[in-house]
Amino acid sequence: MTSWYLRACAQPHAEAAAAARQRQAQLTKPAGSLGRLETLAIELAGMQGRALPAVDAVWITVFAADHGVAAAGVSAYPQAVTGEMLRNFAHGGAAIAVLAAAQQAELEVVNLGVVNDPGELPGVRREIIAASTASFLSDAAMHDEQLEAALASGQRSVERARAGGAQLLICGEMGIGNTTSAAALGCALLAESPEHLSGRGTGVDDAGLRRKIEAIRKALDFHAGAHDAREWLRRLGGFELAAMTGAYIAAAQQRLPILVDGFVTTAAALAAVKIQPSVRPWLLFSHRSQEAGHARLLAAMDAQPLLDLGLRLGEASGAATALPLLRLACALHANMATFAEAGVSEA
Repeated sequence: MTSWYLRACAQPHAEAAAAARQRQAQLTKPAGSLGRLETLAIELAGMQGRALPAVDAVWITVFAADHGVAAAGVSAYPQAVTGEMLRNFAHGGAAIAVLAAAQQAELEVVNLGVVNDPGELPGVRREIIAASTASFLSDAAMHDEQLEAALASGQRSVERARAGGAQLLICGEMGIGNTTSAAALGCALLAESPEHLSGRGTGVDDAGLRRKIEAIRKALDFHAGAHDAREWLRRLGGFELAAMTGAYIAAAQQRLPILVDGFVTTAAALAAVKIQPSVRPWLLFSHRSQEAGHARLLAAMDAQPLLDLGLRLGEASGAATALPLLRLACALHANMATFAEAGVSEA
């Protein structure tokens, strides 16, 4: 039986996109003068299957998990921070909590397993797989059952989003060591060198960056027998990376548009596209991260991000920051007058 995440995704609705394109041509402005705001509205129309798209109802899921590779000194912060940040999410103090509240977006946080487990918290779902992945320096990060559980967690988040009437999905992540995992995964999927995709993450110094690069190089050598994207995800990924991969595939299968955040989420999006290429038309990209390898991941998917603000926080904060642009694109598309309505002469 074919695994659910290998099933092809729906294609965007060509007729709805064509209708939106025709409407754009009739609005009181020179053709193309609103640039990406025009194309965003057309893309969203195709994804949502209607000529007048909307992103009023937005669902944000932040997946949190710890990484065994953190023991190799690849982060500027101790691993306990992952669990401590879960408390911060629950109490509304994290950046994404503030951004979601400011824009009336639904925010859920999913604890997939952290070393410093804070226990039950308001607004945090417990879908514990293990306290941490294994260190990919000496073992696969996940065994098969753990990978399947993480992918399924992402799928369930999409089901909740759909049940809540979401018109757009945003995923975010929290996990000390996850930029190392994301860089390793990106290197494996793109046959890139660790020097090209490794960045400072939480702000490691030069020695920390060297440790990070060396850890990724060792992991790529150790796992050289991996044969496809799913296997690379199992060996090098994290629970939260796999959950986001599952969420992106499930959202594309269920015709739910996706706004991708930064470096770690883009690595998950790349894994999703490599596992199931029909995911790609459902991905919009919010921003270009300051993290060194993000530009290469974006280029691999021919992605043009909306913003470049030097962000590198994660948590879905960049996607939430770009959300108003999507909403403004929809508002302009729906509410501007046509030449005929305004009595304005066309060229």
